[in-house]
Amino acid sequence: MTAAGADLVSRQPSMRIIVLGSGTSHGVPSIGCDCAVCRSSDPRDRRTRPSILIDLAGDPRPDTRSGLVRSILVDTSPDLRAQALACDVRRVDAILFTHTHADHIFGLDDVRRYNQMQKGAIACYADAPAVGELRRIFSYVFEPPVQKGGGLPQLALFRIAGPFTLGGAEIVPVPLLHGVMPVLGFRIGAFAYLTDCSRIPDASWPLLMDQGGVRTVIIDALRHRPHSTHFSVSEALDVVQRLGAERAYFTHICHDLPHAETCAHLPRGVELAYDGLVLEIA
Repeated sequence: MTAAGADLVSRQPSMRIIVLGSGTSHGVPSIGCDCAVCRSSDPRDRRTRPSILIDLAGDPRPDTRSGLVRSILVDTSPDLRAQALACDVRRVDAILFTHTHADHIFGLDDVRRYNQMQKGAIACYADAPAVGELRRIFSYVFEPPVQKGGGLPQLALFRIAGPFTLGGAEIVPVPLLHGVMPVLGFRIGAFAYLTDCSRIPDASWPLLMDQGGVRTVIIDALRHRPHSTHFSVSEALDVVQRLGAERAYFTHICHDLPHAETCAHLPRGVELAYDGLVLEIA
């Protein structure tokens, strides 16, 4: 690591990463499936839709757009309410969106509870196409009707145009390809979250390799067999090796991969993520 890279990492606040959901779009168990993983008694084989919470160390820090920031949610999966209860998530100060597929956004309405508890709107960040899609899909939120019923999420939507800061942490958006669809991963210091991807464009590698690189990564690895829009296990391992990451956790996992058996065959430092996994990032 260069001195400049070490300095960048040292300036980032330490973090706690909570894996709220580690499963693919169907979730695991899959409806109507009797395979060994779907019938498994291992709690690590029960996988809700993909999401993480980034908890920055220390007191919440002020941000001009988001107010006080400590807890940053990445994506609002359809399982958000259950995930928040299971992991005792009591605060959401900002939300980052990777893309607008249903398994990453359809829990958005559940943030209403955080609006009530925190008495304010929540800042949401997405790239330009996702901002447009969020406004279209959730038009009832962004162009609310006269009759509001039980209440609406209170959100402030901002376009990601490059690196920005939340709670003292620099958020670096990393363009990825999910099949042919552009999506975002995110890097904070020596940590990166790269879900729903099948290729890292050449122009994005410096965002992951420069300034000390990534030491801990959570990355898409759907199954062993190739897939058109997700990394396979072997493809994800190739990325981990190129990154030189010390720790890697595979996410967006389908029911082809039993937790214990798969981890037993992965290289040292590489594991399947699971719902409720907590990572401390210094």
